Amino acid sequence: MTGKNLSVPTERKFVLRGGVIPDELVRSLHDSTARDGREALQYRMQEDGYVFLRGLLDSDEVLAARREVFSRLFTVDEIRAPAIDGIATGRSRRRELTDNLPEFWKSVSEGPAVRRVSHSTVVQETMRTLFGELARPQDYVWVRPRPVGWSTGLHYDHPFFARGSRRVHTVWIPLGNIPVSNGPLVLVEQSHQFSDIIDSIHDNDQDSNDCPAMAQQAAFEGDWSGDTVAFLLQRRTRFLTADFQTGDVLVFGMDTLHGSLDNRSPNHLTRLSVDVRYQPFSHSVDDRYFGPNPTGASGQGYGDMNSCKPLTEIA
Repeated sequence: MTGKNLSVPTERKFVLRGGVIPDELVRSLHDSTARDGREALQYRMQEDGYVFLRGLLDSDEVLAARREVFSRLFTVDEIRAPAIDGIATGRSRRRELTDNLPEFWKSVSEGPAVRRVSHSTVVQETMRTLFGELARPQDYVWVRPRPVGWSTGLHYDHPFFARGSRRVHTVWIPLGNIPVSNGPLVLVEQSHQFSDIIDSIHDNDQDSNDCPAMAQQAAFEGDWSGDTVAFLLQRRTRFLTADFQTGDVLVFGMDTLHGSLDNRSPNHLTRLSVDVRYQPFSHSVDDRYFGPNPTGASGQGYGDMNSCKPLTEIA
């Protein structure tokens, strides 16, 4: 088995936080790969709140990043050999073998192969096309290895990035294939037009800027954080997702509601992705996410990330 050929199980269930989402409430992401010029790509972002690009990145470069991350986790006994497969051992010696967990995770996140993907020329040119000007990537990136049983609840990104530009976009990149069973990203269709929710979040920008706990609350707690199916039905909307493949890229704005399905891999595969934020070069920057030692939203740098903890401790 390799990162290129992870099998897709025949059973296709859409599960978030243990709850099954009915098939009729899930549809495939619109593939904008066959785009026709800047205006068409910008139109799709405006209309859909996202742009999904199949095979944008060189698969060998993406797999090199996958190998780099999992090789580091192999050294702390969290991933089996061969590391690129990403099969979890169910053990960890990370706390025993590393003196400083945040510094360890910072070194993983700043790995050269990861940066060649997250800050690649093709991604920067794509973001330049979307913004209509030079794009600036943040230095702080989120590398996310996630074991079986993990998922991320629905949330908005805006509260975490409200200090600088209103046009910060998330670039989400699967580092290897991520079929539906392994917990890929999901978007809520047309959620970037839920003006009542979005206006309410924006009204609390000052609180979010001043207090990381308030930002967390504003991002994750709302009508969407209870009964997911009831929320989708009430809003007459659906989940959007895909069986992601090596080389795919998904771009979405801060006001698009999203989360991740449960990782239910039957092979104990650790789901791996990286996400990085881009903004127009001319816009003000949020210093928390730039520079050689970015502090992140809470001031703890890479120590603020779930991924800083051993895989066996990620809740």
